[in-house]
Order: sequence, then structure tokens, then C-alpha cells
Amino acid sequence: MANPRESELHYLLGDTLPGPGEALDLAPSVRWVRMGLPFALDHINLWLLRDHLDGRDGWTIVDCGIASDDTRANWERVFAERLDGLPVLRVIATHFHPDHLGLAHWLTERWGCRLWMSATDFNLARLASSSTVGMGGAAAAAFFGSHGLTDPESLQKIRERADYYPKMVPVVPASFRRVMDGTEVEIGGRTWYCVAGYGHAPEHISLFCPDADGAPLLISGDMVLPRISTNVSVVDVEPEADPLTLYLNSLARYLALPANTRVLPSHGKPFTGLHERIDQLREHHDERLSEVMVACTAEPTHAAGLLSVLFKRKLDLHQTTFAMGEAIAHLNALWLQGDLVRELGADGVYRFRPA
Repeated sequence: MANPRESELHYLLGDTLPGPGEALDLAPSVRWVRMGLPFALDHINLWLLRDHLDGRDGWTIVDCGIASDDTRANWERVFAERLDGLPVLRVIATHFHPDHLGLAHWLTERWGCRLWMSATDFNLARLASSSTVGMGGAAAAAFFGSHGLTDPESLQKIRERADYYPKMVPVVPASFRRVMDGTEVEIGGRTWYCVAGYGHAPEHISLFCPDADGAPLLISGDMVLPRISTNVSVVDVEPEADPLTLYLNSLARYLALPANTRVLPSHGKPFTGLHERIDQLREHHDERLSEVMVACTAEPTHAAGLLSVLFKRKLDLHQTTFAMGEAIAHLNALWLQGDLVRELGADGVYRFRPA
């Protein structure tokens, strides 16, 4: 959902965006790359950080883009024109989702360097690239069916998406270096602190530098986005999860960062206004939770019945799977904190009503 309070944020470069194969300077040591995605959310932001590692000057890449010929071609143009003749020394992935990890294997092979990421997301990526995890297939279709999604065409398409993750992340590097909450990473002579976040991914890692070219800088990944709310979903491999509570608790940790922190998000434009954005995101989810309570008070309700309540626009299949996951996340949060009761009907569908 678009941010109705977007005017409270300030965009560092206004409406300027890097084109395919370009890298814009955000600071002397930070460059912004933007790659296309085949979804309604049509881009991902990737970052180049000037670095010195193992006695060599070069660059660290943060996040990778999906595995595709176009993404590889755009990276090659960046390598030819925007690395100042220096190598890539390491690749950091904020989390395991395809747009962030898809080309990690190619990048690390291309440059002979190491992937750095959380162990939880690394191991889940290894599993998902050889099968699927909550993205499609028979288990995902059955899970969404148990939460009221009955459209035969949608369910069949979900069953056919068993290769959703492996198509965009065909290979995960065989080795990696683990980072976790509080890990200090020296990049280009500056200390970056790893901040773990939960709810969007199992162990998402953001990177914070208190003084990057004169001011605080946060590479927020998907945890804090300026225009849209981060997807927080329940998937079939952990059907009773409470990712929304985890996510909201994680957001509170970013309030400890300085108010003037420059935020580099994975989607949207770099901005300032971190504290304002966290307030907006909390308000957004409070409103959604209230809407869910109202709907479930009117009559026992399943997740599919909430799609028109929570999402006012027409959804394609990709968006529907994320929307179902989000609806279940809001129901599970209210159920697990005792505000709703979950009941399994004779039709095999879970419905929720006030406790």
C-alpha cells in the first residue's frame, strides 16, 4: 500500500534514479545500483561500498538481484564503468529472498570472493534453491486452501509454482561467512554494525554505519521501505508463525538510531525520516489489525475473506500469494495474543472470531 504520509520523508536525490547498468554516487564511498524485477514491484536497489579487504582495495556489493541475463548484463556494465578499475572483494546479502540473493553464486564466482549473510537465511536459501519454501507447490496451495482460498485456477497456478525460488536462485554459494546481530564489519576503514530484523525473513541483516562520509547511514534492506509496507507473511513451512509481532518488535530497535540517519532501502528511493517512517508503519499495521478485528467480529472470517478488506486494488497471482500470507499474519498475531479464537470448520478451513 502506498504511503499517505510520504511528504514527511525527504528523498536524498529527489526523483533521480540510476538507469540500467548505472551507479549513482550517494557519497564518496557509496554508489546506488538499481536492477529490474519481473513483478509489480519492478526494481531492487543494490549498493556498492568502497572497501579495503585482505590488503586489497575494491568494493563490497550489498544484495545481488535475481538470476537473469538482463541482471548479469547490467552488472557487467557496472563492473566496466563504475568500479574505477577495482575488484569486488565481497558480497553481502541482507536476506534469502530471490531479488537479494539470486546472483550471489555468479557474483562470488565472477570475482573469487565470499558471500556474507546470516546463517539462518543462508541455510534456508540452500534448501529453497533445491526445492521450494513457502513460495509455491502443492503444500503452499493446500495451506492457502485451509485459509479460504478456493479459486481453482489460483490454486492450480500456485501448485505449478514449485520452481518459483529455484528459477531466480538456481545456485547458492557452497560457503559463506556468517554475520548476526551486533557483528561489526569493517568496510573501507569504517565500522558497520549488523542489525538483525525478524518477520520479513527469518534473520534479515541491515547494516548501520554511524559515520559514513559525515552522517549516519542505514542499509535497511526490506525492513524499512519509504513508500510501501514490508511484506510480512506466514508460509506453509511454519503455519502458526507470528511474523507480524516479530516485525513490529524489530522496528522498535531502529528508533535507537539517530534521527538524521540516511536510509538506503531495497525498494523506493534513499531518504531521511527514519523515525517518522517507523511511526507510519506502526500506524499502518494498527489500522490493519483493527480492520481484521472488525471483520471477525461481524462474522467468523478466514484469511481469503480479508483480502478485499486489507487490499483495495486488484491483485495478480504473485500479489495474491503475498496478500494471503499477510492476511494470515494479521490473524495469527491477534489469535496468538488472545484476541481471536481459531476454529477449523467441517470444510477444512480455519476461521477466526473474537475470543
